[in-house]
Amino acid sequence: MSQLGTTAPAPAPATGTAAAAEASVRQSRWESLKPLVLDAAVPTASYYLLSKGFGMGTMAALAWSSVVPAGRTLWSVLKERRVNGFAALVLAANLVGLLLSLLAGDPRLMLAKDSGITATIGIAVLVSVAAGRPLMTVGLKPWVTKGNPLRTGVWERLIAERGRFARMERMFSVMWGVALFGEAAVRVVGAYTLPVDTMVWLGGVIAGVTITATVVVSGHLVVDPMEKKVSEEVAALGR
Repeated sequence: MSQLGTTAPAPAPATGTAAAAEASVRQSRWESLKPLVLDAAVPTASYYLLSKGFGMGTMAALAWSSVVPAGRTLWSVLKERRVNGFAALVLAANLVGLLLSLLAGDPRLMLAKDSGITATIGIAVLVSVAAGRPLMTVGLKPWVTKGNPLRTGVWERLIAERGRFARMERMFSVMWGVALFGEAAVRVVGAYTLPVDTMVWLGGVIAGVTITATVVVSGHLVVDPMEKKVSEEVAALGR
């Protein structure tokens, strides 16, 4: 009589741990990018949507686009007992825009108004570097760490060592602060020396060229070397 055996079911693939790890990475990435999205992207997109998309006046669009950074600044002061630097910066820039809008009867001043906002951001970024809290790190860190907890840990350690890695972190903000302030200065000069019709389109070209050039140069001099250093440190840990 033959013996009937039962075949044990194959073990289920261990996807639970992998899925949990992937979810953790996604959560870490979102937490890293959240300040940049909420404090910069949302207010900027809101301003252009309200002013260009819905035809709202400059002052009203600036006021409504300030709601998110104002709320986050107030929340950080009341709840966390600290100032949310990036949200406060965007709020301050919008307030400068509101003040300039009150004076904007002159078409040339209207052209220079956006430069006042950009200059405010550029100065604030440079001041933050001098204060030891570079504001542009809010965009740099997620790019380098990619939301990976291990890479984030390596980042924190390298920054704490205050060596070349930390200097590159500060350099990134310096480059953006100088670029933004320089772009604002060029546009103000153009607003008062070139024909208004020319500056209407040239202002956007100047801003686009400045941002593109700064992204390329800062990527080559700062972002790429920082990414490489973090990757080397992670590889040295054998993970």
